[in-house]
Amino acid sequence: MNATSIYNIQSANWRDLFALSALEKVCFDQDAWPLMELMGVLTFPGVVRIKAVVANEMVGFIAGDPRRSEKTGWILTLGVLPAWRSKGIGFDLLSNCEEQMGMPVVKLTVRRNNQAALHLYEKMGYHQVDIWSRYYRNGEDGLVLEKSLQAQ
Repeated sequence: MNATSIYNIQSANWRDLFALSALEKVCFDQDAWPLMELMGVLTFPGVVRIKAVVANEMVGFIAGDPRRSEKTGWILTLGVLPAWRSKGIGFDLLSNCEEQMGMPVVKLTVRRNNQAALHLYEKMGYHQVDIWSRYYRNGEDGLVLEKSLQAQ
């Protein structure tokens, strides 16, 4: 399924701040997180942060927030550089993050028109549970997706 001989999945940390900022800008444009929020996601205790690396370059990143009191993990961000998409990286990042969070339910938000991401999430067992109207800066709705991991 994947090309793990091409990329490595590794833990990310604060030293990845500028690489993550560059990746966010490419992947999310106007919705990219500011540096302070990225520093938070790279340093807050309990947050799962994983990167995909090719030749010492970050080509993908995911962060997950296991909210134990809610028994739910939230995918905070998932991005893969365009040249590295459709190679199994998003699948591997999401699978690893789900496993490391260890929550019975995982949720995320995705742009309504992001067909590639929606296809990945559907393939991985996510389904829509809500719509957050005008969630993104340009007014586009965010679809809230959920996956139950209890049976796995």
